[in-house]
Amino acid sequence: MLPSAKNIFSEKRLMALLAFAVPAALVLGAATLSNAQPTSEAATIEPATVGNAQAQVAAPPPKPIPSVAVMHPKSEAWPDLIDASGNVMPWQETRIGSEVGGLRLSKVLVTVGDTVKKGQVLARLDAATVETDLDAANAQLSEAQAALAQATATQERGKRLASSGGVSQQELTLYDTQRRTAEARLSAAQAQVKRQQLRLEYATLVAPDDGVISSISTAEGTIVSAGSELFRLIRQGRLEWRAEVKGETLLRLSPGQEVTVKSPLGPEVKGRVRQLSPTIDVASGNGLAYVDLPAGTNLMAGLNVSGTISMGKRKALVLPKSAVVRDDNGNRVLTVTNDSKIDVVSVKTGRSRDGLVEIVAGLDERAQVVFKGQKGLAVGDTVKTETDAH
Repeated sequence: MLPSAKNIFSEKRLMALLAFAVPAALVLGAATLSNAQPTSEAATIEPATVGNAQAQVAAPPPKPIPSVAVMHPKSEAWPDLIDASGNVMPWQETRIGSEVGGLRLSKVLVTVGDTVKKGQVLARLDAATVETDLDAANAQLSEAQAALAQATATQERGKRLASSGGVSQQELTLYDTQRRTAEARLSAAQAQVKRQQLRLEYATLVAPDDGVISSISTAEGTIVSAGSELFRLIRQGRLEWRAEVKGETLLRLSPGQEVTVKSPLGPEVKGRVRQLSPTIDVASGNGLAYVDLPAGTNLMAGLNVSGTISMGKRKALVLPKSAVVRDDNGNRVLTVTNDSKIDVVSVKTGRSRDGLVEIVAGLDERAQVVFKGQKGLAVGDTVKTETDAH
């Protein structure tokens, strides 16, 4: 069966379409592959051409160079100080007691902490029995005086009668012995009166010097014993600091050196070394420096305080405290090298005063030390330096 004219036309039309579609598909596939995997030649497109299609990516701006304040360590003459501690004690503490015994304490006129003057009455003893004894002694004195007067008169009369033979030499010797005996009894009576007068005087207890009452160990109504302690007096109210230092350090000290004592109340107390202990304690190896403290100090006897003893002046290499960084690794400073780079140097510090700290080891006077603007710096950073007169 032969195909119809219509079928033949359709087949020819299909073949023509296929002949056109296959080359077009090949061209389209090649173009797609070219867009997915560009060649190296396509990647090197001129910037001007790209700029017309999209914005060019800008490079980051350069990091600004920080400025730091630097200085050279300064050499200063600083006081060479020795640290010490010890107790504040009375310069001299007098024990005041009764010189008579068996009397009742009738009146106490002072309390602990009172400031007294020399000769001021501190207490009185009941002196009634002493006054009675004094009256008896005066009576015995009068009797002895009368006996002596009689013996003297008898002797004088005997001498006058001896020239006429009315009195023998033996009687004259007896009269002389009686006079001498009467004189001895008079001296004994006078001594007894003086003794009772002293007992009456001692019944009034007075301050032996200016000072401060530091202790009272009695009470009114007590029967006191001779020599028993009733009061303690800090003579002239003077205190001293007994600074305890090592034996080898004690050998470097001398009287007159200036001392600064740290008061718990805040203000420091100035003093001077008065004397040094002549011996060193065998057990502790320490000796004492006795330091005079000024009158009116806020320190009290028995207080344990610390202080420093000045040994003169010694050269010190110093920096502001702000230049020293303290952390778990010790003390460090930032320095600037000759090529303007940051470096870290470990240092050993010593004394400090007035916002400065002594550098014992690690630096010399030529180093450029950063004392302001250290925050955020790291080793190797480039910096600009500003010299600040500090």
